[in-house]
Parts: sequence; structure tokens; C-alpha cells
Amino acid sequence: MGRLDGRVALVTGAARGIGAATARRLASEGAHVALADLDEQGCQKVAAEIAAAGSEALPLACDVSDASAVQQTVDAAASHFGKLDILVNNAGIIRDNLIHKMSDDDWDRVLNVHLRGAFLCARAAQKYMVPAKYGRIVSLSSTSALGNRGQANYSAAKAGLQGLTRTLAIELGRFGITVNAVAPGFIDTDMTRATAERMGITPEAFQAGASQHIALQRIGQPSEVASVIAFLASDDASYVSGQVIYVAGGPAGILM
Repeated sequence: MGRLDGRVALVTGAARGIGAATARRLASEGAHVALADLDEQGCQKVAAEIAAAGSEALPLACDVSDASAVQQTVDAAASHFGKLDILVNNAGIIRDNLIHKMSDDDWDRVLNVHLRGAFLCARAAQKYMVPAKYGRIVSLSSTSALGNRGQANYSAAKAGLQGLTRTLAIELGRFGITVNAVAPGFIDTDMTRATAERMGITPEAFQAGASQHIALQRIGQPSEVASVIAFLASDDASYVSGQVIYVAGGPAGILM
């Protein structure tokens, strides 16, 4: 018996990295999982892996910054599986630059995907959770919410997600819905590898340098973030709501 037997989850940004690891972990614990991402082909690959492991997954193409697309995706997941119990807001992008070089588009696209996307998904998902008197919403924040050079847009979005999380926990708690956030530090993902390449160094050198500033002296893996998300999505965390849990290898980790 898994902790999530019979539950239905929707994970955004599920084509790779933390999203894919989360989808796999939730499925391994018994959940049926809908995977949403602009990269539908990536979602199909992850869904096939989940199916091969004996669980059911539904790949869906979705732009989380588009309200109608989000509503269609949430409706499709709930219709296919018969309900929606868990939402993981993981979709995200980076458009890093110093403030004097950051364009309007850099700002808007990052805020739209991370913050607007989480709002749209939560608004759509709660329509199914409220009548059921049950729900779990977990959003991905970041240590960058504390501030990080070259990431005014990303930091603002991730800090905004923490405020959104606490507010939704207050509003939705009476309906048996918990709302929490996970704030990863330095995790080995395509996003951090792209950052290294932009800086002109290898991902390995970037990781080695970063690990020196982390208490555990190593960078994190997507599966380690997924395990915390799985806990928050389960009934083991039934009395945990409105919290931000940092998964950063130490009290502060390293700002990304």
C-alpha cells in the first residue's frame, strides 16, 4: 500500500527535472498522475516510464500562463481520472540579467510562468478540491526568494509564491485543503546546467564551486526535492499548511 493510493495528482513542468522526479515519486506511492508541460513529448516520455513501472499517467500540453489552457488541462486531468486531489505547481523558466539589462519581456515571462501560472492552476484546481473537502497544493519556491544577483524577476516570482501559499492556506483550510511550498537550493537540473553554460563554465565546475557553500558539501538531486513534495502531498502532512520548507542542504543553502 502506498501513501497516495487512490489519489490523483497534476504536476506542472513535468517533462524534466524536479517536475519529472515528482511525477515519478507520486506515481510510485500509488497516485495517478497527470503531467503538464509545454514540452508534451517530454511528458509522454515520463508518462511511458511511469506506465512501465505499473502506474497510470496522462501527458498533457499546457502553457500555465494561459488561463484557458490551464482550465482545459485541469478539467482534462479531473475528467480522465474522475477527480483531482493534488496539485504541484512546478512549471518555471529563467531569464536572468542584472536590473539595468533586464527587459520588460524578461520580467513578464518569468512572473507569468511562475506566479501567474501557480495562481491560475490553484484557482482551477480548487474548484474540484473544495466540493470534495480535500486537497493538497504544493508550489515550488526557491532559496532565490531571499534575493539573488541577476534574478530580480525570478526572486520576485519565488517570493510571491510564498505569499500566495500562505494566503491560499488561510482561504482554503476550512475545506480540508493544505497549501505549502518547497524552496529548493542548488539542485542538479537542466536549469542550473544552463546557468553554468551562460556563465562560461562547465556544469561540473559550477556544481563543485557551489557545493563549498552548502553545509552538506554537495548539491541536491531532483529526487530529494520530490521526496519532500510527496510528504506534503500525503496524509502524513495532514496538519501542515501555509509552510515553506527549504530543501537546500543546510539552514540557508546557497542562493541560486
